[in-house]
Formats: sequence, C-alpha cells, structure tokens
Amino acid sequence: MSNGSIELRAVKGSLCIYCLGSRALCGRMQCPILLKYSKLQPVVKLEDKKILDGSSPPGVFVGRIGYPKVGVGPMVPPYFGDTKVLDYPESWWSINLEKLVEYRSSLVRGVFKVDVHKPWEAGRLFQLTQEIAMASQPAEAYVEFSKPVRARILLDEDAQPFGPYGLVEKIESGNIKVNRFIEKAYYDEDLKASEAIYYLYSLGVPVSTIQKAFSVAVFGIGKKRRLVPTRWSITAVDSTLAEKMLEKIRENPEVDEYAVYESEHMDNKFIVIVIPGKWSYEFIEMFHPGSVWNVGDENIAVGSDYEDAEGRTTYARIGGCYYAARLAVVEYLNRIRRQGSVLVIREAGPGYFLPAGVWLVRENVRKALAGKPVKFGSLESALTYAARRLRTPWRLVLEESRLLRDIRERRRITEYLKEK
Repeated sequence: MSNGSIELRAVKGSLCIYCLGSRALCGRMQCPILLKYSKLQPVVKLEDKKILDGSSPPGVFVGRIGYPKVGVGPMVPPYFGDTKVLDYPESWWSINLEKLVEYRSSLVRGVFKVDVHKPWEAGRLFQLTQEIAMASQPAEAYVEFSKPVRARILLDEDAQPFGPYGLVEKIESGNIKVNRFIEKAYYDEDLKASEAIYYLYSLGVPVSTIQKAFSVAVFGIGKKRRLVPTRWSITAVDSTLAEKMLEKIRENPEVDEYAVYESEHMDNKFIVIVIPGKWSYEFIEMFHPGSVWNVGDENIAVGSDYEDAEGRTTYARIGGCYYAARLAVVEYLNRIRRQGSVLVIREAGPGYFLPAGVWLVRENVRKALAGKPVKFGSLESALTYAARRLRTPWRLVLEESRLLRDIRERRRITEYLKEK
C-alpha cells in the first residue's frame, strides 16, 4: 500500500501491534503508517496564523520528544463557545472516526519548552497551562506564537489525535473556573499523586480530566511534582486506579456464572468474557488486513498480554490499550463486588484506518460491561457463542490465549485430584 512516495508494509510477526508506531521495531526512523496520516490537513484553516483566540475545552498537551525538556502548552481552537466535546473522550460515543479527526484537528497545541523535573521554572506560561488543565468548563485563552502555526496532525495509539501546533510566546486567559476537587488536591502538597488520582476518581471526576491534571504536575508531594507526557499520563492513571480497586477485588467472592458482553464502535468489536475464578485478565487484539496496524498483509495480526492473580511486574507489551481495558473490567468487578477471570477480545476491521487512542478501548469495554450479558452454564458454551460473534477464526484466539490455557489446565488438575 502506498501514498505518493510512502510505502507501507506490515511487519511479519505482528510487530506493528507491539510497536504502535513508537518503538521502531521495524528499524525505521519514522513509522510509515503514522507518517501517512500526519499529512492530513486540519479542517480549520490556520495558514500564517500567529495569534489565536478561542475557548480551550479545557485541554493541555505534554510531549515526550526531547525528554526531560519537553513541549508543553494549552490546546485552543480558533473560536469561542462550548468546546468541551473537543477534548472529552467520555462523550465520543456518537461520533465516527472522521468526526474525531475533525474535532481534534481544530485544536491548536501551543508549545513551549519545560524541564519535567522543574516545571515551575517555566513561570507564567506554565502556571496558566496548569490553571487551564484544572478548569471545570471551557476557558477563554489568547495565544501568541513566535512563528505561524504548523498544520500537522500528531497520531498515537495511546492518546487521541492531536492537531496543529505553534511555538508559544505569550498566553493570556480570562477568568478560569477551576474544579474545586482538583484545586483541593493541588494545594495539598502532602498528598501523593496516586492518592490524589483515586480521591478525585471516587468523587466522580472523569478519568480524562484526571489524566490532564496529572500530566501537568498538579498532583504530588511538593517539589517532587513532575510533568508526565500525555501518552504516559493516560496509562499511568488507568493503571493506578485499577491497582487500587484490585486490592479489594481480590478479597471478593468469585462470580458464579459465565457471561459474554459486547460492544462495537469505529469498526472495532469488543467481546468481554467473564469466567468464574480468581482474578486474572487477558487482552487480545486482532487487526484485520487494511486496519491501521495491519496495512499490507493478507493475514490477521494478533497480539496479547496477560496477568494472573499476582498481577504483573512488567509493562504490557501491547501498551496502553491493555491498561485501558483493564480499568473498565476492574470498574465492573468493583461495582458488582466480585472477582473473576476476564478475557477481553478486540477485533479491528479496515474501517479503523488510523489510531484513535486508548479511550476507544476503555469506553468500548465500559459500554459493553454496562449492557445486558448473554449468560451460560459452561465455559465451552460461552466460548462457542463468542466465536460466532467474531469474523476472526476462533482458532487464532485459542492459539493466543494464555488465560484459556491456564483455566483448562486448572480444570484438568482438579478433575485428576477428584479421581484420586
């Protein structure tokens, strides 16, 4: 598959799934898949624009290039009004992939350099960026750039797409209405970041809002507060919340029946299978030919990762999607006050042609588990049903799934002991 002089080929062994355009596993300096879509033009005309006036959703961006000195700043569209939807993933259920790109490409990233270890040294620019991140509603902002805004779109499987950017010289803002719960955490310099994250979550603050505040060093112990690149902050918050709830979930009784849940959005189908047993979890994703991480192969690309009752000590190979789905699963188990073994299967078709971010995984699995399940009396009947709901040959799931192998091995051992 090609786009002008750009040639796109899937890498043998599903490396694209594990790389996600960020680890250079194919040996290339730039991911050809992401490079193709970075040339998309914003829907809002920004040529020669050095001054921007608009309502930030609120939104902020923290880059990772050049770490520990990274690009930071507010995200602002060139218009005023209720722009919340532009940076609120929890509300994106009614939109398609094209509309998502439209939303995101209208947000301009104002960027200035900040040392992640000493963000306060950036002065007023950073202070205003923090205030915008803490806002409870769209915040009016005025931004001046040193050069005209560059019409480039940033794509990442972990984070939602980001629009054009410009180097900031000046930021001004009107009266910003700050979320009072986030403000309380900000002024509590004895409160650990992990405790602040769970405190806000328990009060009903949306996960995406917590992620923004966490990325710009709003939480943590005094001078130990650090900037966290946006893509890392998303996964850090997902992981922190899940680990906190799992402390209680591991003590809960087991679910007593087999259940299959499902949802679908942007040509991504999600099947969630809940199985009686101790806590264990697996996320399997399968990209069909023509989908974003399988652009030039005739085979279905498959990747997965897993944890048992002891949890994991290493970062999941498939990245942030693993943790986004896990948070949704843990929220469900915490809600029903049970524990169990949970298999999440993601099947992406050719309609998913560019990365939308891990919000798609989190919100799909949330949506599935909020719905009515199909219940079964045995594992085999649940799996047979799930197999019929997928386009992917079921043998690929069985070959990949460590969770199902472990469950079947435990059953064989139990049956052997009964015979003895």
